[in-house]
Amino acid sequence: MNEVDAVVIGAGPNGLVAATLLADAGWDVLVLEQRATPGGAVTSAEITAPGFTNDVYSAFYPLGLGSPVIGALNLDVQWQHAPAVLAHVLPDDRVALLSREVETTAKSVGAFADADADRWHAEYTRWMSVREAVLGSLLRPFPPVRGALSLLKAAGAGDALRLARMLTLPVRRLGEELFEGDGARVLLAGNTMHTDLGPDQAGGAGFGWLLAMLGQDVGNPVPRGGAGELTASLVRRFGGRIETNARVSSVLHARGVAVGVRLADGSVVRARRAVLADIPAPNLYLDLIGENGLPPKLAEDLKKFQWDGDTIKVDWALSGPIPWTNPEAAQAGTIHIGGDLNGMAGFAHELACGKVPRTPFTIMGQMTTTDPSRSPSGTEAAWAYTHVPLGGKWTEDRLKRRADRIEQVIEERAPGFRSRIVKRSVLGPEQIGTVNGGTAAIHQQLIFRPMPGLGRADTPFDRLYLASSSAWPGGGVHGATGANAARAALARWGAAGEVYRLLIQGLHKAVY
Repeated sequence: MNEVDAVVIGAGPNGLVAATLLADAGWDVLVLEQRATPGGAVTSAEITAPGFTNDVYSAFYPLGLGSPVIGALNLDVQWQHAPAVLAHVLPDDRVALLSREVETTAKSVGAFADADADRWHAEYTRWMSVREAVLGSLLRPFPPVRGALSLLKAAGAGDALRLARMLTLPVRRLGEELFEGDGARVLLAGNTMHTDLGPDQAGGAGFGWLLAMLGQDVGNPVPRGGAGELTASLVRRFGGRIETNARVSSVLHARGVAVGVRLADGSVVRARRAVLADIPAPNLYLDLIGENGLPPKLAEDLKKFQWDGDTIKVDWALSGPIPWTNPEAAQAGTIHIGGDLNGMAGFAHELACGKVPRTPFTIMGQMTTTDPSRSPSGTEAAWAYTHVPLGGKWTEDRLKRRADRIEQVIEERAPGFRSRIVKRSVLGPEQIGTVNGGTAAIHQQLIFRPMPGLGRADTPFDRLYLASSSAWPGGGVHGATGANAARAALARWGAAGEVYRLLIQGLHKAVY
């Protein structure tokens, strides 16, 4: 039987960040990963044609470059940028372009409405004035005391309240309040569509505004050589033990205290101080602990846990760049295509009704445009994904037809695209599933994530911590949920550890 200070279940980015912070504090840490390689959703491989590096799941990392958590690790990643950050291609072939040059973005949105050029400048100025406070509030455990105080200092009480209101709005409403034309409005709404929220759902404005402003600020960067290089950098930074092909079958606990894990092969690892789980909350509680071992109210709350939608992703090896009829689209690393504001709303409505949308709203990546090392000179490695209703049955033929429909949408704005396909790979919900660890809807955020509780990594089991995107602040490669779990474990064993334990225990008893 192995014995370590801490066991981390899962070698995704959050698990690796948690392991690194604990190791930096002098703990003996073991990371257990059920797959053959670490990385989780941050991995790359030649899944289309030889010489083409495709990011299997996630690809662009504005939250990674903007996150103070990732930044503090001083990773040896080489970040790459496309000439432009994002292009939203409208059905009439106009393009709203987001660039790291604020004047370029302002000019683009100003082409839709003259006043919006100055308004974009003003909004970016506001972002820069509250940037550190906002990121500090979002990427710290709830309640975000330091971030809130910093925000009050930076913006004042009145503007801080106005900002808080803004973040709860539907993104359509935010666009109407801030801008006159379609260009800036679809940039905001398209970024909201990276979650499972549509233009008319409360809370969507927070995601759209944050990602648009981060794109203006740090761009949509990628690691040179593939997403797997970010994982490799995290592994090097951790420098500790990672065991792959090691599936955890249960969390061992006694008298409400997590004491270790049992693996599928029957072996046991004892954890002297902590077990941290970089896996979805339902899997942790229902699969690794079991409903019979849970407080009854927690078990009941888990039945109300809401996943985000399923995903279908297509990767291509292309013989040349995508032949967009609007050349502005060719500059961007990220492409949004398949609808204007009402089109995105219709797409979201069809999903809410359990229907596969007739016209898929699609988020694309032009990877060689962003990082020339991804494929041979003159070619393009590209991908696109779209959401589909949760829980549908996807046969190989049905996946093929949905991939064909995605290609048709692209072909309409880039005639000749399909003729440049050398090979493609299609991944369905069984391979990708949901991507954000649960819905981004406001009823499952803050102290409601993953279910009504403390909004923290602590669980009702002493020494057990949730380190995945199911915990606040949710999805995205920012490392915050892993860092929050590590900090909670360190606090539990700090100078005031017993006080901390009793406080958390008392709060959980009040909830569960």
